[in-house]
Amino acid sequence: MPEVLKAPLVVEFPFTRSLGPVQSAFLTGLRERVVLGVKTADGRTLVPPVEYDPVTAEDLGELVEVAPTGTVTTWAWNHEPRRGQPLDTPFAWVLVRLDGADTALLHALDAPGPEVVRTGMRVRVRWAAQRTGAITDIACFEPYDGDRPQIAGHDGRFEDMVTGIVAPARLDYVYSPGRAQSAYINSLSSRRTVGERCPSCRKVYVPPRGACPTCGVVTSEQVEVGPRGTVTTYCIVNIKARNLDIEVPYVYAHIALDGADLALHGRIGGIPYDQVRMGLRVEPVWTEGGRYPDHYRPTGEPDAEYDTYKELL
Repeated sequence: MPEVLKAPLVVEFPFTRSLGPVQSAFLTGLRERVVLGVKTADGRTLVPPVEYDPVTAEDLGELVEVAPTGTVTTWAWNHEPRRGQPLDTPFAWVLVRLDGADTALLHALDAPGPEVVRTGMRVRVRWAAQRTGAITDIACFEPYDGDRPQIAGHDGRFEDMVTGIVAPARLDYVYSPGRAQSAYINSLSSRRTVGERCPSCRKVYVPPRGACPTCGVVTSEQVEVGPRGTVTTYCIVNIKARNLDIEVPYVYAHIALDGADLALHGRIGGIPYDQVRMGLRVEPVWTEGGRYPDHYRPTGEPDAEYDTYKELL
């Protein structure tokens, strides 16, 4: 059995979101070294604040200031901090009920070791030196044995309110395509496209999934398809992707390779973007040393009739 492939993969993108009035005030308050909670109808103070009561679903909007000191309600020690976490040395994840709050806030506690951390210990906020209106304006918590500080009773109104945030999202993992797609990828390195046929419905799937998505049975019979195919549908890309050396606009299409019962996707080149059309006959273009087609170009054949590919849209 051929070796199953695997490779590290990173999915990363900036997540942009707008803030409602409660979250806007909360994050703006952190920028100004003020911690705000929200009051419920039954008198509870929720920190972090939310816009709806989690019990009654009632709209919430009465903001109240709470102290930057509090009590650890539970904790877990982090022996090996990961990239992007609040501290780069071992620390404790803690839930802290700030003085004046009825719920706990999750953050990091800077402590020399797990032996000094305990439920019930007193802590205070350590503010970040540079604050922008984000949860990271709280750099972490630190042990504190002083008195509860006086608070001014801020009402949540600030100048230059934070109205939106951009949070980087990233996922690092090892991806394995499995037996069927490993064989597919290996065949591409020899400039062949190989799918698998379902023993029940006899459809050929490219790329193969290892099982028929319609019948649910295992597929193992390999079938070489293409290399030519038909554009079934397409889109014009007008936004340049990061780290992709392709000038916009360009066309990305679903292509039904001859002999396949599933359309795969690929870039269309060798033709002006506004001349690409459904039914266009295309063939792969390989670069020197490439392990997969760089793009597909027109073959010069007449366009395929709609009835020949309509089931693959």
